[in-house]
Amino acid sequence: MIHVALPDGTSRRRLPFYLAMEEWVAAALPAGEYFFVWNVEPTVICGRHQDIPVEVDLAYCRERGIDVVRRKSGGGCVYADLDNLMLSYISPDTDVQRAFGGYTAMVARALRRLGVEAEASGRNDVLIGGRKVSGGAFLRLPERSIAHSTMLVSTNFENMLNAITPDRSKLEAHKVKSVKSHITTLSEHLPGLRVEQLASFLIENITDGEIALTPGQVAEIEAMEQGYYSPQWLRLDLCEGLHGRRIEGVGTIRPAVSVADGLIRSVELRGDFFNSADTAPILDRCAGLPPEADRLEAALEGINKAIAGLTAHDLAHLIISATKNQDIKYQER
Repeated sequence: MIHVALPDGTSRRRLPFYLAMEEWVAAALPAGEYFFVWNVEPTVICGRHQDIPVEVDLAYCRERGIDVVRRKSGGGCVYADLDNLMLSYISPDTDVQRAFGGYTAMVARALRRLGVEAEASGRNDVLIGGRKVSGGAFLRLPERSIAHSTMLVSTNFENMLNAITPDRSKLEAHKVKSVKSHITTLSEHLPGLRVEQLASFLIENITDGEIALTPGQVAEIEAMEQGYYSPQWLRLDLCEGLHGRRIEGVGTIRPAVSVADGLIRSVELRGDFFNSADTAPILDRCAGLPPEADRLEAALEGINKAIAGLTAHDLAHLIISATKNQDIKYQER
């Protein structure tokens, strides 16, 4: 695996630069595995499908100077700061679940070499003693997969707990009463560990070669970065009070449904789920249909290939409930 290094003297950037760097590596470098680490000033990173005003206390973030950005991968909000190391991995494997599973296992192995009992867990976490120390997300591209994750060396818990407003059902699903009881930091297990030390350790233990980017390549990344700042991408004013439910193994699903003359015009899914393929071609089949279970289930056939674990039955009933603008009584089959 190759470590991707920025030119000497490159200053720390805002978080979208590193997301763009992942995309640039995936598009511009030869097929192979690539890895790099980075960190940022206090930032909340939201998933592709999330309603940011619902998930983030924007007023608190403005008062504290916490940046708020949206990434292209799915999943939920995370908080990052200078005590939090961020990891980026680019794989030539287009099977996202295989690539992502291999990535989290690789991170857990590296932490065990550091002397902590880490284990990969669920769809995107690394745990120590049952508490999360690293959470990740993935993005599938036509010929590559990108995985990225947090690594909590330490953090400002006050900012983390106040900047993000997590779905209560998510905490209850993990049988915890607060965010703080659900996570841990490496400094709890390895007192005195510094972010710089961890960065060097991971690069040494995960990679076996290095490529240094040129100033011209950095300029190309900076051009790609600008799309992350557009209001159309951030959608900070998006807040429709959508109803939804958390489905175990899938995440929270909140359908945004447009209806006219008793027929569905469009469906968009929001929430903290991961998708391994574009959902639009499947959701577009709902256009022109009445909100009836049988017809919607037939139209939504194959949704589990885009969102693992989500059935056409469950999504059809979520859409029907959304058209009635009422709370959803989700029942497991």
